[in-house]
Amino acid sequence: MAADIKEWDVEDKAFWESQGRRIANRNLWISIPNLLVAFAVWLMWGIITVQMINLGFPFSQAELFTLTAIAGLTGATLRIPASFMIRVAGGRNTIFLTSLLLILPALGAGFALQTQDTPLWVFQLLALLSGVGGGNFAASMSNISTFFPKSQQGLALGLNAGLGNFGVTTMQILIPAVMTIGLFGVIAGDPMILLKDSGTLIGRIPAGTETWIQNAGFIWAAILVPLVILAWFGMNNLRPITPEPGHPLAAFGKVLSLYLIGFVTAGVGLYLYLPAPTGLGILNMWVAMLLIIAATLFLMRVMPGQIGANSKRQFTIFKDKHTWSMTVLYILTFGSFIGYSMALPLSITVIFGFTSVEIDGVMQRVAHPDAPSALTYAWIGPFVGALIRPLGGWVSDKVGGSIVTQIIAGVMVVASAAVGYIMMLAYNSPNPEQYFFAFIALFIVIFAATGIGNGSTFRTIGVIYNREQAGPVLGWTSAVAAYGAFVAPLVIGEQIRGGTPEMAMYGFAVFYALCMVLNWWFYLRRNAYVKNP
Repeated sequence: MAADIKEWDVEDKAFWESQGRRIANRNLWISIPNLLVAFAVWLMWGIITVQMINLGFPFSQAELFTLTAIAGLTGATLRIPASFMIRVAGGRNTIFLTSLLLILPALGAGFALQTQDTPLWVFQLLALLSGVGGGNFAASMSNISTFFPKSQQGLALGLNAGLGNFGVTTMQILIPAVMTIGLFGVIAGDPMILLKDSGTLIGRIPAGTETWIQNAGFIWAAILVPLVILAWFGMNNLRPITPEPGHPLAAFGKVLSLYLIGFVTAGVGLYLYLPAPTGLGILNMWVAMLLIIAATLFLMRVMPGQIGANSKRQFTIFKDKHTWSMTVLYILTFGSFIGYSMALPLSITVIFGFTSVEIDGVMQRVAHPDAPSALTYAWIGPFVGALIRPLGGWVSDKVGGSIVTQIIAGVMVVASAAVGYIMMLAYNSPNPEQYFFAFIALFIVIFAATGIGNGSTFRTIGVIYNREQAGPVLGWTSAVAAYGAFVAPLVIGEQIRGGTPEMAMYGFAVFYALCMVLNWWFYLRRNAYVKNP
């Protein structure tokens, strides 16, 4: 079949049964592994930084939390232009190129991690480039939304996002495993020696063991090569969705131009936010984030040619109040999922890897020999959240998305407050490990709720908006929600350094309660604007 499909009407049952279903499913099942690896490359710094601590890399905990936040912010920013790529460049062209770009930060991380002499700015640059993986989600979801009828939007988008988000879990399991063996021979260089106990899925790795941390980057480059080939030869551009993609090289130019906007605004914003010597440190987190979003939208709007014209047409989504209500609700679900996925490994390491003891009359934090390994446990929550996401879409297709969203928001209020209390007890205890399983169990509940809620919000967006608007709205809401990967590590890291880790979770619980009020007002009250979409 030709790469470009000229006729496409999946709401016509005869067309759907005769050829639409087959084409849609093929594109979906190629999209999923590409999105999975995109998530893995984007969020790999959450695990890499844990091992950098175990290997004695000369960076502070604050610098490592910032490293994960850089990847989070860039990935979120790139989602804004990525949400418009399908309309101007085509699905096949976009997924192929954006997956291909992921090889750059993957290879770069592999080479940079070969020595502890690599300066911090190199890792910060690679974290910035890893943001491509975050941006790819918006393009992928926008693309898949065009292939399926409305009656199947919840399940299809839930599968794409849910199984794609297994990249978080896959990364958290695979990276610790591949670091234990010399998988890439002379290309990977020499191993390093663990200074602290580490871990994998199957157990503890003692200090003194040889470790190839550089494999954390090389493994994704190796996996990406067959995936980008599969995307090129197996996926399609839909001409009714993308009337003028142009020659593939022209389409690639559009994709690169849109991503360049995101890189410029994210880079400038980070320079203004990050402290010296990396940046100027003149903006706080919230101001920097808002300026980056505004600058990205402005530059997209004023771009000449097809991109600017297309952006102007699709910017009509911002005149719809549902765009803003669904943005907040998507922060509740996906923002929480991605933020906690990024922050949890380091949080486990810092809260449970150290203990509060009194030395010469002063309480101090010292390394704890009986600490649980983040590399052994951090994968469980994201795994549950990703696994359960299709179920959220399926249930929402049956009973309505907003009812499901309301229930999971209530669960998140209670669980977040409870985990905050547990964090307080653990941080101030000489034996924090006694609180660990309550801590991880509560986070599993939160992750499960975010996964179900992701499916319900996908369903709601698919019902509220028409086919032309649904893709950009999915992209926009996912972009703003993805800033959770920037906010959560910084907020949690800051509160941990201040000795009050519980305050971060209490704050999140208050936000979740406000989301319940918003969801009820717009979609569940008697005279709701749209009743239980």
